[in-house]
Amino acid sequence: MEDIQNQSDNRQIPLQKVGVKGLEYPVQVLDKQNKIQHTTAKVNLFVNLPHHFKGTHMSRFIEVFHKYHTDISIKHFKAMLEEIRTKLEAEKSFGSISFPYFIEKEAPVTKSPGFMSYQCRYEAEVSENDSKFYIYIEVPVTTLCPCSKAISEYGAHNQRGTVRVKLLYSSFFWMEDIIRVIEESASGPLYSVLKRQDEKFVTEHAYDNPRFVEDVVREVYLALRNFPLEKPFEWFSVEAENEESIHNHNAYAYTEYNGQD
Repeated sequence: MEDIQNQSDNRQIPLQKVGVKGLEYPVQVLDKQNKIQHTTAKVNLFVNLPHHFKGTHMSRFIEVFHKYHTDISIKHFKAMLEEIRTKLEAEKSFGSISFPYFIEKEAPVTKSPGFMSYQCRYEAEVSENDSKFYIYIEVPVTTLCPCSKAISEYGAHNQRGTVRVKLLYSSFFWMEDIIRVIEESASGPLYSVLKRQDEKFVTEHAYDNPRFVEDVVREVYLALRNFPLEKPFEWFSVEAENEESIHNHNAYAYTEYNGQD
């Protein structure tokens, strides 16, 4: 059958990215407690397209990804992109998978179990002589306003916030450990199951640990800069956003680390 994609194109316009976007697929990722976790990912896969090619072969992206979907570890994700790059005769390949990652968490007092969901994403680009791999983790937290606590005769307003980190991969770590240090940097973590004793505990814990978004970002920054790794992070970003409970806007803070203070 005629291969239209391999026909030449005379418009002299190279394309930086072509491929498939928004593919939903079952995957398996590493899990610190259970070794393997089954989840569902939204997948984007691209290659660059030189100006002389008319198109790319979309089915080949899926064929290669299917081979790797039962073990989307960092090592295998980069190997998958290299195979895509080679099979499609491209200079570069790009990929991202976004997925909910579930951790079973006990309530702080009653130890009632429940699952928490954290949004995660892998992003990578691979060329013949270089590769970069980023891990994105989004963690919901609780924050209590230090100003409100300081000026009020009783009580203080609090809110649910979101902390997002993006990490340039340097050496192996568990996502659970990153999530833990993020939660410890806020006024408190969130839980899916809380009894009355638990609610009392988390309310008082947050009151004893007030945090602005600026505080949260700085605490996460310090935790990641000093995170125990075989090879320290060379780059990361941290952002925190609070859905304010007494304002009609959100509070926001952001910073980056590039290997130098």
